[in-house]
Amino acid sequence: MASLSVRNLSKSFGRTKVLEDVSFDVKDGEFCVLLGPSGCGKSTLLRLIAGLESSSSGTISIGSRQVDRLAPGERDVAFVFQNYALYPHLTAFENLAFSLRLRHVSKEEIRTRVLETAKLLEIEDRLQQKPHELSGGQRQRVAVGRAIIRRPQIFLFDEPLSNLDATLRANMRIELARLHEKLGSTVVYVTHDQTEALTLGQNILILNEGAVQQTGTPSEIYHRPANTFVAGFVGSPRMNLIEGQIETNGEVFSSGTVRLDLSGTSPHLKRTYAGRPVTLGIRPENLDPIEPSASSIAGQIDIIEDLGADRFVHLRCGTIDLVARVDSKLRLKRGETLHLKVPADRLHLFFDGKRIN
Repeated sequence: MASLSVRNLSKSFGRTKVLEDVSFDVKDGEFCVLLGPSGCGKSTLLRLIAGLESSSSGTISIGSRQVDRLAPGERDVAFVFQNYALYPHLTAFENLAFSLRLRHVSKEEIRTRVLETAKLLEIEDRLQQKPHELSGGQRQRVAVGRAIIRRPQIFLFDEPLSNLDATLRANMRIELARLHEKLGSTVVYVTHDQTEALTLGQNILILNEGAVQQTGTPSEIYHRPANTFVAGFVGSPRMNLIEGQIETNGEVFSSGTVRLDLSGTSPHLKRTYAGRPVTLGIRPENLDPIEPSASSIAGQIDIIEDLGADRFVHLRCGTIDLVARVDSKLRLKRGETLHLKVPADRLHLFFDGKRIN
């Protein structure tokens, strides 16, 4: 395995910029997730690493070797596509063995490595079946196995689970995590699914409109989003984002009928941003139902989502809509007023879209 270093990478198709000045590192053996909405450039970035597209500028290095001018076959990476890309006329065994045969590996070695890979992926009893005889999950395992069997320096996954149903996708996430643990491989994994990113990623790089918004561990991304895009994109339901201002005394955030105590925030922050427009962020799980008080937020219950283990309440607070995660045992009904408290240390403050606390 090897590390990956991307420096100042840009890509344009004609006058359309797809990626702009992207830089990041992936450590040897690390599982890195490229996360972002559709069209943000994450699949293009993966294809640039693989050599399937050429960059407009910037460099890509695998280990100590710069590879951005090398052909795909010289980069020693394995690419797992979204659509599996299996040969329909070949059996699972033959699909797994295909790349080894191209490299003129001996029949004995091919058989040994195919059986080892099949055992690792638990598809030993499917080796004589063709793709149309396999389930979606089994086809995906064969596609993953075809990458594993090559023993590349880096694995590249382009939304490999997006064609699976929700249950199978959840199961495959766990299997991929276990597989990475066994192999200790370096992985770059593209997805728009934040659950996949938070489950699998040791390091997450968030892209939007071709630019890096934040890199960090799942905990860092979730608990300390760098800007309002990350705050609104990561989390389900999304973070509540409220446009307002810090009043001139610096002690209160106000937005319509919503007023929140900021006395616990840093004096420097209050001095710098007093009287200025800011965005306040609150995770749904940080809004706690309480008895009415001067420091509580009052909202009228509009919709109650009861999801079994989770219960989310949608509230109208004047002109502001909020979502709160509440105890499933709490008796609530639509139309009634609910009072909520926000712990001061759970507030997120943004100015001009960027985090300030």
